[in-house]
Amino acid sequence: MFILISYFQPHLKLKNYRNFYSKKVLCSLSTCILFTGCTALGPHSGTLAQRSSKLSNGLQKAYAVSPSTANRLSPMIIQSADRYEVPPLLIAATIRQESNYNSYARSSGGAIGLAQIIPSYWQQSCPGNLSDEYTNIQCSAYILGHYNQIAESWFKASAYYNVGPTGYKSSFWTRHKAKKYARSVKRFEKSLKKEL
Repeated sequence: MFILISYFQPHLKLKNYRNFYSKKVLCSLSTCILFTGCTALGPHSGTLAQRSSKLSNGLQKAYAVSPSTANRLSPMIIQSADRYEVPPLLIAATIRQESNYNSYARSSGGAIGLAQIIPSYWQQSCPGNLSDEYTNIQCSAYILGHYNQIAESWFKASAYYNVGPTGYKSSFWTRHKAKKYARSVKRFEKSLKKEL
């Protein structure tokens, strides 16, 4: 929990015992605020079918995804989110940012599929056909979860998703680009949350 305090308010430090409890309350409040949106589709908020239906409706309203595509992809997003403990809205927003829900998207840099995975880089960690929607979404969740473990921040994990941890640290301009990307993903996440 101290991580949340230092991320949101780096000037706060646990200097003495007297301040410990007030900071613990602040930290608990921060945790509640951060994860309130995620619990709407989290593992304890209903069956897979119920959560998938809710996400599907949100995708259709927020991102104008066709009903057939939203219905097909929503269970994959929920299952991947549960497996790798990644907020489902973050996965959905990442897909919106990367491909606008185009399963056949390919970038000039060799990234493929819904979540624009680069096979030459991720094939070892994400075995299987990355052109397959389910495999691509699973890999996206794995990458976001992996980067969150390194960064201890979903925002930074999203930035790493765009340029990698090494790229993020390489220069001001690359970091600026990655943060801009992460802010865009966050906006997509918020617009989806409003429609749930």
